[in-house]
Amino acid sequence: MIKAAIAEDDFRVASIHEQFLQKIEGIAVVGKALNAKEAIELLESKEVDVLLLDNYLPDRNGVSMLPVLRKRFENLDIILITASTERKVVEPSIRNGVVDYIVKPVTFERFKEALEKVVRRRVLMESNEEFNQAVIDQVLTGGQAGEETNFLPKGIDPLTLGKVEDTLSSLSSGINAEDLSEHLGASRTTARRYLEYLISVGKARAELEYGIVGRPERKYYLV
Repeated sequence: MIKAAIAEDDFRVASIHEQFLQKIEGIAVVGKALNAKEAIELLESKEVDVLLLDNYLPDRNGVSMLPVLRKRFENLDIILITASTERKVVEPSIRNGVVDYIVKPVTFERFKEALEKVVRRRVLMESNEEFNQAVIDQVLTGGQAGEETNFLPKGIDPLTLGKVEDTLSSLSSGINAEDLSEHLGASRTTARRYLEYLISVGKARAELEYGIVGRPERKYYLV
């Protein structure tokens, strides 16, 4: 569960953002702050994974808080939410590591997109001890492995696809659908669907291997 906090001086806007968060799976609201001081106190007193930060707080601009937040709360993801579109706000926000920048007024669709990106990034970071280039690319793009993921067919999830590719890359001896299904915690049909998709896009190949007894086994290898 991702723990989210809101720093917004307009209680009506904060309430809307809280309602948005409650609609997104995997997110829990742990607190709200009306100004920068309260935001810091909230971060010090509670475990927070992602902060929704308004820029125009009454006691301090959100963008000026970013270097401090980055230094004091290393594992905190920050989404800046503001009406400001000036370079003097946008550029330092990006350079100081915000994971997203949303321009007010906020639509639920854009809001949901930003939070789901945070969830995907954290899942990728926490589920890998080593990172190949494909996983790093997904982390940097919020779980999307490049533009090609926009055209993935129905039933192919980019996160699961990345895990399948990682599994194949770690096994020089190949893997069959049954073993992959156990590794993923998914059905054999689901595992085979991902394997056959990788073959269709030229990223994997399959070979029939004959054992001492029984039917030949179809094993998959990363190209």
